[in-house]
Amino acid sequence: MKTIGVLTSGGDAPGMNPAIRAVARTAAQQNCRVVGINNGYDGIFDGNIEELSNRSLASIIDRGGTILQSSRCKRMYSPEGVDAARARLVELGIQGLVVIGGDGSLTGARELARRGTPVVGIPASIDNDLFGTEMAIGVDTATNTIMQLVDRIRDTARSHRRCFLIEVMGRNSGYLALATAISSGASVAVIPEFRYNMENIVSLLHKRYEEYRGNSIVMLAEGVCGAEAFMERMQEAVPGGEFEQEIRITVLGHVQRGGVPTHFDRMLGARFGELAVMGLLQQETGCMTALAKGRTTLIDLDQVIGKKKHPAPEILRLARNLKVEFGDTVEL
Repeated sequence: MKTIGVLTSGGDAPGMNPAIRAVARTAAQQNCRVVGINNGYDGIFDGNIEELSNRSLASIIDRGGTILQSSRCKRMYSPEGVDAARARLVELGIQGLVVIGGDGSLTGARELARRGTPVVGIPASIDNDLFGTEMAIGVDTATNTIMQLVDRIRDTARSHRRCFLIEVMGRNSGYLALATAISSGASVAVIPEFRYNMENIVSLLHKRYEEYRGNSIVMLAEGVCGAEAFMERMQEAVPGGEFEQEIRITVLGHVQRGGVPTHFDRMLGARFGELAVMGLLQQETGCMTALAKGRTTLIDLDQVIGKKKHPAPEILRLARNLKVEFGDTVEL
């Protein structure tokens, strides 16, 4: 294998740049040329590629996002589009491909592999919703960002005895909401995997207001509903329709995606990038790098795509023992 291409696709995540850097440097050590494919899968169709030289890799390890930019490519949604992408890769002289991204991106990688293109995927998603790996690139940075922001919000909550409803990302996964509820000392985590009990939530918040310090934090995953809608449901569950305590809404939004990648995400990106190249050179294809019990490994994409990742049992136990209200029944 003489030329490897690398692209980033879907939502950006801190740690993608260290992964790109590791792919390029590892390939160079193995006397293999590496090209960056700009703008995700769209860059394949458009022939938008560039050689990844030492100059282009300089000073990217501490940058969030992705220097290759990203997109959600509609042309990859059809079998004909995947066939066209494979043919274009051949025209561009790309003999192996590293795809860095989430579930949709890795689905495209699997389809290319099924058509004979050597492909290894790298999981990058701040939601931590990819089956088969304990952590994906970007998760650690995102949770640290959320935790720091919640710590600042709590200063106001304490000062005014307020309750803050904080909406975080997590379309299909409640990992960010649940993990940061634990690390920031929140009272409630509302996540897609569990049916929430509004009566329990309202009772808990009322009790804290009446008997304890007064302030409370509710972490809401966006996949459940929007913060405004959840607030209305809370008010409907209160006799009289209004809380005695003042409740404020904060939607953190895309600030969760950005920022300088943490040490963990830089190391994870580097480890995954190196393993992806070594896997390709050893003729591994149709697989994804993964973290399992602290070690990196390769897992078949057929074992990843289409499978739902549930919160780890020890995280759920920890939340219960720390008195974080999050629900009663898992929705399988």
